[in-house]
Amino acid sequence: MNQSAKHYSPLQAALIGGAIATTATISILGQAWTRSVHAALQDSPKTLVDQVWQLVNREYVDDKFNQQDWQAIRQDLLSKDYTSKEEAYAAIRAALQKLGDPYTRFMNPQQYESLTSQTSGEVSGIGIRMQVNENTKRLTVIEAIDNSPALKAGLKSGDEILAIDGKSTLKMTVEDGSKLIRGQVGTSVSLDIERLGSKLKIKLTRATIEVPTVRYNLKQEANRRVGYIRLQEFSSHAADQMRAAIRRGKSDQVDSYVLDLRGNPGGLLNASIEIARMWLNDGHIVKTVDRKGSSAQTTANGTAITKLPLAILVDGNSASASEILTGALKDNKRAVVVGSQTFGKALVQSVHELEDGSGLAVTIAHYYTPNGTDINHKGIAPDIKLDLTQTQERQLASNPSLIATNSDPQYARAIAALSNGKLAETLKSQNSQSVSISSEDLKF
Repeated sequence: MNQSAKHYSPLQAALIGGAIATTATISILGQAWTRSVHAALQDSPKTLVDQVWQLVNREYVDDKFNQQDWQAIRQDLLSKDYTSKEEAYAAIRAALQKLGDPYTRFMNPQQYESLTSQTSGEVSGIGIRMQVNENTKRLTVIEAIDNSPALKAGLKSGDEILAIDGKSTLKMTVEDGSKLIRGQVGTSVSLDIERLGSKLKIKLTRATIEVPTVRYNLKQEANRRVGYIRLQEFSSHAADQMRAAIRRGKSDQVDSYVLDLRGNPGGLLNASIEIARMWLNDGHIVKTVDRKGSSAQTTANGTAITKLPLAILVDGNSASASEILTGALKDNKRAVVVGSQTFGKALVQSVHELEDGSGLAVTIAHYYTPNGTDINHKGIAPDIKLDLTQTQERQLASNPSLIATNSDPQYARAIAALSNGKLAETLKSQNSQSVSISSEDLKF
């Protein structure tokens, strides 16, 4: 996604958490000056150093640069001779560290490629989810993704992967296995598979795979039909997948939804706004304020897909875009929020691809919830606060099948809240700013 800052607003060209919207803009100074500098620095690591400095100088949310003399920092950067890109990378990171902002960061080409792959919601591979079999210590297929080469080739859940292109998977990590399986679209990879005692060799051709970030399940909870939706990150495909999940719930004739944002670190700002509009028919979603103090308010636009009661699950790892969505639905009294205090990241970044394939994330704005709340370093307080014990966390982590069951205390509490007749009716009937959820509504 190469989005030029000349054509997109900060909201459109922004990222939340780890997700991206790249721009091609390099300098804020005159074209003639820029050409002369680039000519003088051509084929030098200083070109990259100056490119980074210019981007931060133009976009960084704090025009005081954390009380640093940013002009002097540039002079120091350009006074040095760099014998390699790695030396330039180190100098860039040292300069950015002076800003005191962990989200304004430099990425080498490998890190930037990993980020763009993650947030695009696409990978080049065969389309399987894997885990390590605790008994055999080999990689095992959990799922073959829809419309993937793996599904078309007949790979099934439980298939053990003995080797990848002849390399044994014994004691191999999921990450190392993924690196071997991924590759250029159109190339092939060979898997040795064991299935119910039989051994197979399957050759697959890599393709572009849309990674599922939204998972939907119909849950029958006593007399309630609940649409459970887990959103893992706000990738470029998350909104489309969320829309499909909500519609599946409507087809299943659910009477309420649970949206699980636990562990969701964030992602694309536009995805969070688009998803908020699926649940919220009117009202404000988020306000951003840039370095000049200029604010932009994003609102719902009458395109909600459902008005059914909604509970949102959050924890301390629900961050950034997750907090924008949670804040919008909480402040507008559209959902009851259950779980632990969220992470507390209220900053927006833009991400730029640099000339050598490396990348730069720059904090460009601060955001506020519809009620004007600044959640930075604070997080969002749930309507129903329920922290998991370490034992409960370990149990759910070691046995994911227990998530969204009666063995999941936060999910169970959300179901109890939705089953509260007064609260359910409040959530179902409201769509105006005048309706509120009282503490009495939250008792059950």
